Amino acid sequence: MNNDLPELGEFPENWKRMHLLGLEELTREELLILLDKAQVFRNAFDEGRRKFSFLSGHTSVTLFFENSTRTRTSFALAAQRLGASSVAFTASTSSLSKGESVVDTAKNLEAMGCESMIVRHSTPGIPQLLTEHVKCSIINAGDGAHEHPTQGLLDILTMRQRLGNLEGKTVGVVGDIAHSRVARSNAWGLKKLGANVIMCGPATLVSRRWEELGVEFSHCLDDILPRVDVLNMLRIQFERQYTSPFPSIAEYSFLYGMNRDRLRAAKENLLIIAPGPINRGVELTPEVADGPQSAILDQVSNGLAVRMAVMWLTDGARTRIQCL
Repeated sequence: MNNDLPELGEFPENWKRMHLLGLEELTREELLILLDKAQVFRNAFDEGRRKFSFLSGHTSVTLFFENSTRTRTSFALAAQRLGASSVAFTASTSSLSKGESVVDTAKNLEAMGCESMIVRHSTPGIPQLLTEHVKCSIINAGDGAHEHPTQGLLDILTMRQRLGNLEGKTVGVVGDIAHSRVARSNAWGLKKLGANVIMCGPATLVSRRWEELGVEFSHCLDDILPRVDVLNMLRIQFERQYTSPFPSIAEYSFLYGMNRDRLRAAKENLLIIAPGPINRGVELTPEVADGPQSAILDQVSNGLAVRMAVMWLTDGARTRIQCL
């Protein structure tokens, strides 16, 4: 037991993963371990305890090939609060511009003594590829449209804090489902916890193939509003699209934006979350984004707790494996 935070208890025997690549691969038990440990860190924050020594001497590299504010910053802060050193890698000023491969870049960073890499890349599967070439822990911070596991975890943690047990609850994920790694991580995690998931958006962005995963789909937000306990409002990712999926932003906002009128048609205790960045006036009007049913800033705080839990657990598993 670490005296820094005795509430964490002993390292869980059933956690054996030194990498976190996605929520699809996790069992329900592993998912609950992550959420429970993240809640311990969040409780500690709320009590003013913010600095620990679990990863003293550890070096973490944020290996980001795409832009980020919340994810990159919170991983860096998570490392620092756990007692580790955090190094930010910037692709545009690295040897990648000279032709070095991603794998060779990772190998060189590992040779400098880093124990974990937080990887964000536009190509699905890059974090998985790196696990085959380096011995440090790899944590997926978003790979293309595949998964964003820590965002999924912080979304689910926020839902649990507000709603308690998610068994039988209905979560609507609204917006650019086709290009969203967040939607995929939400679906995998929520289904394992017994929640019902509805993917909602324009026909150009929501495929009925989601039914193959046991997820509903809808093209009408107003139809699903009376049913949902949570709405996760996704941003339209224009940077991943080559053609416009709908005639105009104004039309999209009219059909899928959450506003004061739609709140009146929803459940009284509806919870609204969004992975950020949000486009005010598009997916959410300001009074909704800043209103009492919004937990957007709670998500940000929970993101730090989740990432600390992930780093603590994966490093613990890495240390055990390398000692065998």
